[in-house]
Amino acid sequence: MTRPIEIDLVSDTATKPSPAMLAAMVNARVGDEQRDEDPTVLELNARVADLLGMESALFLPSGTMCNQIAFLVHCRPGDEIITAANAHVFGSEGAGASALAGAQFRPLPTANGVFQASEVEAAIRMPRHRSPRSRLVSVEQTANRGGGSVWPIATLDEVAAVTHAHGLAMHMDGARLPNAAIASGTPMSAHTGGLDSVWIDLSKGLGCPVGAVLAGSGGFMEEALFWKHRLGGAMRQAGFIAAAGLYALEHNYQRLAEDHENARLFAGMVHGAGGVEVFPAEVATNIVFLDLSHCALDTSIAAARLREQGIRFGVESATRMRVVTHLDVSAGQVRRAAEAFIRIVETR
Repeated sequence: MTRPIEIDLVSDTATKPSPAMLAAMVNARVGDEQRDEDPTVLELNARVADLLGMESALFLPSGTMCNQIAFLVHCRPGDEIITAANAHVFGSEGAGASALAGAQFRPLPTANGVFQASEVEAAIRMPRHRSPRSRLVSVEQTANRGGGSVWPIATLDEVAAVTHAHGLAMHMDGARLPNAAIASGTPMSAHTGGLDSVWIDLSKGLGCPVGAVLAGSGGFMEEALFWKHRLGGAMRQAGFIAAAGLYALEHNYQRLAEDHENARLFAGMVHGAGGVEVFPAEVATNIVFLDLSHCALDTSIAAARLREQGIRFGVESATRMRVVTHLDVSAGQVRRAAEAFIRIVETR
């Protein structure tokens, strides 16, 4: 019989609502959100719009839907989206941009998911009838496959300046923007000044069971509402889940710093054990990648042995694993997971 998972570090999406969050959900006031009659959804939208420095916001079922609606609003068939080659929108959303918006990606190679304004300028195509139209620049904050790296605000501003100078729009996949804000010691709105659209995830480090919030200008949101309905995003009495978002912003936002500390604790313990290399070398937020290419075993074996002890890591490839800390894993559990991993990789 498989042992239950006791320490789940596969992703921060593994978080479950706390008893206090569940109580807030049960007691939420609700209405028909599709008709703008759900007071809790309206409160969450207003709160997130204010936190992100945007005119308007829209509660949606998932972050992937947020990205795809943004692409549908900003792009037309045949347009091109400039983004990092290791971005979630490029590699982990089922080619949604091409399937839904008819847009293709122009990926920029980057180790940490952060590119420069000069790279954007070089990637923007000259207007020609036989070329795709460069239409949108998409950034990911934090950069997941970049090791949870944080885009510097100055770099975001420089990329936005080049983007807008060429008549393109700029979108942020802000799934872990709250982590970036905590890590940089700045409000989320400091990261969004040059953006045309942005969203934050509620179901990752903030600990909600479901949901994300997309934000932008009033004009952007009018178009986004059409696509929300077309894609089946009407959730009706959604105040029950929106209440979880309001609770999370109040109680689970500042504590993200604990997750960052736990990720650094883990990285410091396992780096060098059995030939393991940690990426990034300096952990910025709550994501740690483990390179096992110089170890005596591959990731599938390591994962199976961890699983036998009730511990789960993410497996990215035969040589690469991912560990993501979150509010449901304590420092003590992180130590236990690190110690178990060290024993496994040092066993010959």
